Amino acid sequence: MAELIRQPFGLTSDRREVDIWTLRAGRYAIQVLTYGGILRSWMVPAPEGSRDIVLGCETLAQYEAQDKYLGALVGRVANRIGGASFELNGVTYPLAVNNGPNCLHGGLHGFNEAVWKAREEDGVLVLSYVSPAGEEGFPGTLRVQVTYTLTEEGALTLDYQAESDADTLCNLTNHSYFNLLGHAHGSLEGQQIQVWADAITETDENSIPTGTLLPVEGTPFDLRDPVEFLHGLSLEHPQLTLGNGYDHNFVLSRQTHSPMRLAAKATGGGLSLECWTTQPGIQLYTANYLDGTPGKGGVSYGPPVGLLSGDTGLAGCRPPSGVPAYFASGGGALSPCRPPTGRAIL
Repeated sequence: MAELIRQPFGLTSDRREVDIWTLRAGRYAIQVLTYGGILRSWMVPAPEGSRDIVLGCETLAQYEAQDKYLGALVGRVANRIGGASFELNGVTYPLAVNNGPNCLHGGLHGFNEAVWKAREEDGVLVLSYVSPAGEEGFPGTLRVQVTYTLTEEGALTLDYQAESDADTLCNLTNHSYFNLLGHAHGSLEGQQIQVWADAITETDENSIPTGTLLPVEGTPFDLRDPVEFLHGLSLEHPQLTLGNGYDHNFVLSRQTHSPMRLAAKATGGGLSLECWTTQPGIQLYTANYLDGTPGKGGVSYGPPVGLLSGDTGLAGCRPPSGVPAYFASGGGALSPCRPPTGRAIL
């Protein structure tokens, strides 16, 4: 059971109070903000003693200023809604346009900007938020709860639950960026990725799924065996060009022995990070658009010297500064009083 400590972290620009919660379990510790449910740090044992493997900001003002969703809970709908509108039960709902022609991560003021209520419950941290009907254009009042559990064995579990009083959309995730060599390392060199998936979801020039599943066999997306990040990113493929690197949903292989499945594993610097999920897909994103975002301890995450840039695929520079940036849960339509649940274990 983790030990929990709550401390003030500051006031938002509109004077909302924000706390930072520290969870300690054995040699592991995480920090979570009530602003956006942000996972600010994750200290893990390492050969040198301990290491922070999560990218994050030093101050609340920096979190408010950045638009990279560092460590945040995102919703109502993670990822993009094409054309910034959707139809449900014969009604068309227009949404905010904040990513080309799309609505990204819930709109202009998504869950990443909310101040969540927090409580300690039997050694875990429970965050909750009520999204009123019409917020960011979505129908139905949505009640969301996310539980953070940290064990002495180093397992960090995020349990997502949501319930609506009307049909709506709901697709929740955490948008943390990881680097196993430390948040300030700035390179993917020497780090590997493995994803248990036989196909990816093809996307168009606006990163919207086309409806086609592309087999990974013989492509840079074949990560069923461990692959060096830099090797995969050095290969040519139209989908890598469109995504400016990896920014794709991997369709997970069926594993029927358990509702929890091992989805991905990153290794490097004497560490390994596994992602387990109940969901059918996982989004692998190699921090392709970090652009010098101010980070903890005065570090700058990005910029182009460490990123894929333009429409040319790998720009012959250094790699992006995040290891698999975020693991996206599944989602879809949500009917009244039928709460979706999802779990991710990192």
